[in-house]
Amino acid sequence: MTFQLIAMQLFSGLALGAVLIMVALGLSIIFGMLGIVNFAHGALFMVGAYAGLYIAGLTGSFWWALLLAPVLIGMFGMLIERFLIRPLYGRSPDDPLLLTFGLGYVLVEAVRIFFGTDGIPFSTPAALRGVVHLGFGVFPIYRIFVIGVVVAVLVCLWIGLEKTKFGLIVRAGSADPLIMRVLGVDISRLWLVVFGIGVGITALGGVLAAPMRNVSPEMGSLVLAEAFVVTVIGGMGSLPGAVIAGLVVGVSVSMTSLFAPEMATIVMFALMALILLVRPNGLYGRPAAGL
Repeated sequence: MTFQLIAMQLFSGLALGAVLIMVALGLSIIFGMLGIVNFAHGALFMVGAYAGLYIAGLTGSFWWALLLAPVLIGMFGMLIERFLIRPLYGRSPDDPLLLTFGLGYVLVEAVRIFFGTDGIPFSTPAALRGVVHLGFGVFPIYRIFVIGVVVAVLVCLWIGLEKTKFGLIVRAGSADPLIMRVLGVDISRLWLVVFGIGVGITALGGVLAAPMRNVSPEMGSLVLAEAFVVTVIGGMGSLPGAVIAGLVVGVSVSMTSLFAPEMATIVMFALMALILLVRPNGLYGRPAAGL
């Protein structure tokens, strides 16, 4: 066991955490604004990967897939919000949860019908193949690219939420939608856009993850579980919490894979249980009213 091996495994955990951050960000944005726990999120991650695969095959360009797939799946998410979820506002919180749970299964079965059940490889773009020397060892260029894209998305998201009028309206609408309605803001349109952004970010995560694993109908299932673990650890609806928790979970899983591979799958759940024992609302979660 050398320092070089440990350092490279740590960096691998950052790459894994970057993908988890993308999915958890989408979950946190939707829950923080709409109060909806989206159980179709893993399926939308998978659909994003398939959309990227299809666009790359159609255009011959990974870059077009990276650009168009999140936009198209984000627009698909807006249709889901408009025609499936919006009629359930004001009803029991269980109704959107059950709807998205069922929707996830519908999307998985639809992909199985159109694309089959076998995994499909997604080639890494030629410009991002190979390795680079980081001082403590070599590391795949593509994984460094993934980390860079996630950092860029986080910066854009922070600027959009903290430095623009739209971000101010989103934050105000999340805190008190009734007051925003009184002020003349169309909350329904705002929720539509926010849901689309959350789904689009998740689809981008699917496209980024595709070259690192085979694209298959089941690829969203484990990612959904991991994303919920990250979201719960960070605090439901907390974007900073999703970022910190994603990195913590990614590094924990990666390092456990090095020292005790048989424990790698359960370490994240043990970590979640430990965090909830100490901080029931997660690292950055807000306590519920009256608690």
